[in-house]
Amino acid sequence: MGIVMGPNQYGKSECRIVTINRDSSRHTIKDLNVSTALRGDFDETHYTGDNAKVLPTDTQKNTVYALAKEQSVGEIEDFATRLGRHFIDTQEPVKGARILVEEYAWERIPVSGTGHDHSFARSSDEKRTTAVTIDGSETHVVSGLKDLVVLKSTGSEFWGYPKDRFTTLAETDDRILATAVTARWRYLHTDVDWAKSFESVRETMLETFATTHSYALQQSLYEMGKAVLEKHPEVAEVRMSLPNKHHFLVDMQQFGLENNNEVFFAADRPYGLIEGTVSRDDVEEAPKAWYSLPEF
Repeated sequence: MGIVMGPNQYGKSECRIVTINRDSSRHTIKDLNVSTALRGDFDETHYTGDNAKVLPTDTQKNTVYALAKEQSVGEIEDFATRLGRHFIDTQEPVKGARILVEEYAWERIPVSGTGHDHSFARSSDEKRTTAVTIDGSETHVVSGLKDLVVLKSTGSEFWGYPKDRFTTLAETDDRILATAVTARWRYLHTDVDWAKSFESVRETMLETFATTHSYALQQSLYEMGKAVLEKHPEVAEVRMSLPNKHHFLVDMQQFGLENNNEVFFAADRPYGLIEGTVSRDDVEEAPKAWYSLPEF
């Protein structure tokens, strides 16, 4: 029985890059975290340490910065595609590339009611994401968002669950429902207006979260994914990870006070974690390859 090298990849993780467009006095900013991963004919470096076919990860890092200078970053899906295609087109041993990008949003600081030309503020920890995989001539895109914190102060219940001798949680017909949404959606093709699609998917998820009377966070997850697929024919499936950010009603009876769902203890851990994929039943399932949705 022989021992062989299995599937492998290598690259540079978390290249932080900020670009400023100075074409006019009103600047624009792109703040990204970029990771590269290359696959191809790299058996010899594993078997013998021969690096003749190994493009250094430092070169990959430099390429991120150089391509951002040669052409404006634009939408992160387009930038990731340019990066991946560059590695495949210029390095013969490289047969595939996967580029991961996180984008941090900055908003203009308002001055006298108008956004300032060159001063910005970060408003939240939310990030826009994409994973672009190029395999030969094929390009596959999975975009998404992470750390989108949302909360409903009512319109959520939780009851009717199994109970055993270890159950202490009380049923409720009125609770706070809060989560930090991580969502990824797989596109069926690349003929997409990336910015428009992202904003619309995000808006659809938020509207659905707000308007769904929820009996379980699982129900909210399904309704949010379903709404995205109904409105966006370019999307094949939506995968979400929703930590349940628990808010427990504070018992104020010992103080002689009545707490009418007004004061809560916000617990950061432990937390429930709800995950799932909502997909079309008439679309072929993504193969278990690079461009399938990343695991959480």
